[in-house]
Amino acid sequence: MQFSLEHLGVHESVEQVFPPAELASWLSDRRLPTVVDVDVIGDDRISACDAVVTLAHREAFLEVDWVHSIQAGVDRFPFDAFEANDVVLTNSTGIHGRAVGEAVAGYLLAFSRRLHEAVANQERKRWDQPAWDDAFTLSETTACVLGTGTLGSGVAEVLGALGVRVVGVRRSVDPVPGFETIHPTGELLEAVSDVDFVIVTLPLTDGTHHLLDAAAFDAMGDDAYLVNVGRGSVVDQDALIDALESGSIAGAALDVFETEPLPESSPLWEFDEVILTPHAASFTVDYFRDVGDIVRENVERLAAGEPFHNRVV
Repeated sequence: MQFSLEHLGVHESVEQVFPPAELASWLSDRRLPTVVDVDVIGDDRISACDAVVTLAHREAFLEVDWVHSIQAGVDRFPFDAFEANDVVLTNSTGIHGRAVGEAVAGYLLAFSRRLHEAVANQERKRWDQPAWDDAFTLSETTACVLGTGTLGSGVAEVLGALGVRVVGVRRSVDPVPGFETIHPTGELLEAVSDVDFVIVTLPLTDGTHHLLDAAAFDAMGDDAYLVNVGRGSVVDQDALIDALESGSIAGAALDVFETEPLPESSPLWEFDEVILTPHAASFTVDYFRDVGDIVRENVERLAAGEPFHNRVV
């Protein structure tokens, strides 16, 4: 697809992740291969742009030529409408693997070394040491990672360095570097039945919605932990709460939720063995630069008549 790119807008919605002016300035300083005006825009200036970098979706994006999502997940964007209006959609797949991998390692280390308990005790000024059989080391534990793409592979790389045995679940059983074994999605219950950690890195699709349901939690061991850094609705949140209340799993670390922000009324706030983070596992000081690298590459590809990198629609 070819179009004239003269005005690239950085939508103000990205401020949930980084200051939009940082990305606009970074792109302007990189001397894009064509003469492109780059600035921060609000909803009232979308129509003046040929392309927009954004976190949120707006109906007005159907009038531009190219939309770039600063996240890998693009389930908020209407694919059919984009295609019908000849709007290119690209995403930021490929930039989050290491950051998310380290975040997952942090969750696992917190559970194994009881760091979340120490933080809670510090707030209460309590000197309570763990019971003799509460703490453990990650070496020789097993993690089952659902999804072996950028996020899953980043998780496998970091956990492998900590001595964790990593197995994966994906549609294909072809080997993936960093994973000792790959299970097909149809063997999900078997895959999660004898591991210490189940880690979700999957995007939300029709096929992954509520993939982790009551049957999956029943299949997990009562000493196993769930970690979700993919999308909230991949996990049936009501079934998860039931599993936590019944003690059929040991706990959970959640960065994503079916409703965000997580409502104050949610029972998830009340569990001692649940770690909650506000959809921030991928945050780093370099986030805007990583996004900028993809945007700049695609500006270069557009100028050269080459296919877009990370094109979704």
